[in-house]
Amino acid sequence: QVQLVESGGGSVQAGGSLRLSCAASGPYNSRCMGWFRQTPGKQREGVATINIYDTESYADSVKGRFTISKDNAKNTLDLQMNSLKPEDTAMYYCAAGSAFTCNAPIAPKLVYQGRGTQVTVSS
Repeated sequence: QVQLVESGGGSVQAGGSLRLSCAASGPYNSRCMGWFRQTPGKQREGVATINIYDTESYADSVKGRFTISKDNAKNTLDLQMNSLKPEDTAMYYCAAGSAFTCNAPIAPKLVYQGRGTQVTVSS
């Protein structure tokens, strides 16, 4: 059974940083891994993805502030978030799967998804 478990969320002031981690286990497809976020009443937004060649993709809203990385030996996926803004407040989810094109918008559609970790940024 595939499990993706997120950690590292919390509350921070605008301008601060947080690092999210995702621990993966089971027979998951790691060709495309990523993060997406969701706030109540809004659509899910793909934040970042990384493929098997370590090619990264970011949403324009986070480009230059967020960095995605993975450790294949540890089966972990991280998201370093710097210069956080109140509009970054959301539940953040880890995702994994196969995709014809592994880019940020596809993250919410990846087949394996975690339960999420809350990020709250105050002004």
